Amino acid sequence: MSPQPKSDNNAHTSQPIPQEAFDWYDEYAHGIIDRREFMARLAGLVALGFTMTTLTGALMPNYALAEQVSFNDPSIQASYVKFPSPEGYGEGRGYLVMPASMLIPGKEAGDPKTLDPTKKAPVVLVVHENRGLNPYIEDVARRLAAKGYIAFAPDALYSLGGYPGNDDAGRAMQASLDRSKIELDFIAAARFLKAHPQSNGKLGAVGFCFGGYIVNMLAASIPDELAAGVPFYGTPAATELRSRVKGPLMLQFAALDQRINDTWAEYETQLKANKAEYIAYLYPNVNHGFHNDSTARYDEPTAELAWARTLDFFGKHLQG
Repeated sequence: MSPQPKSDNNAHTSQPIPQEAFDWYDEYAHGIIDRREFMARLAGLVALGFTMTTLTGALMPNYALAEQVSFNDPSIQASYVKFPSPEGYGEGRGYLVMPASMLIPGKEAGDPKTLDPTKKAPVVLVVHENRGLNPYIEDVARRLAAKGYIAFAPDALYSLGGYPGNDDAGRAMQASLDRSKIELDFIAAARFLKAHPQSNGKLGAVGFCFGGYIVNMLAASIPDELAAGVPFYGTPAATELRSRVKGPLMLQFAALDQRINDTWAEYETQLKANKAEYIAYLYPNVNHGFHNDSTARYDEPTAELAWARTLDFFGKHLQG
């Protein structure tokens, strides 16, 4: 991994939040501790001069902060579309975002007749965290479409009615689902996207946290179909699948994210044994979730650097 310059991981707060709070939030967000324990630990910081409102406001997502490309931006057209997943939950649904240049002017998105069949573009699957298709992930899909990619962000919670508008509820819903069926839904979504009429045939994937795991899983499960994968702070696929990974992969890690980083050495050993094409970056002084601009874990300079590298990587492997 290549170290990068230090940056401020408390950009959304007026005073630094102790690192322990970020670590507790990570444990809470991933089911290691429950909400009662998380709040009890935060209460212990009140003696240091913080209020509970300040702490929860900094750590919990505020999705109004995460819109970089508006849903009505003229450079993109977005719609929700369904896809078949017979081996998963039967049917999936996701957020499909097209560059406006791919459509016939004056038509509405979602109607096949609006597509200009002469235009092709690379496709990128965007995979959410462990709480369903929230506004941050939808915005990531729009960011990709604004750069000329056909982006598709499935919602693993569709079989339960979809992302509920609340991360806590979404996290509980996703935890209740069969993990293997979720994985099959994402494989189905990747194949659905690759076969899109305007796809140039080159499939990329980017994912965050649980989504990073899904990108690693896709690289192991459909290695000949995935042309480029970028997992952000994701764990590797199941051990029995890792020998199939060929890449290319760009793996993005946060130096303060010990839980995920502890999985890397073994995974890298396997990638080397596979002679897989990969590059990995370790960004110092940032937390798990540093790309998510809806919480205080967001680190703008690091997120922008990692995203610029992601776009360069997709440009190299998916364009043309």
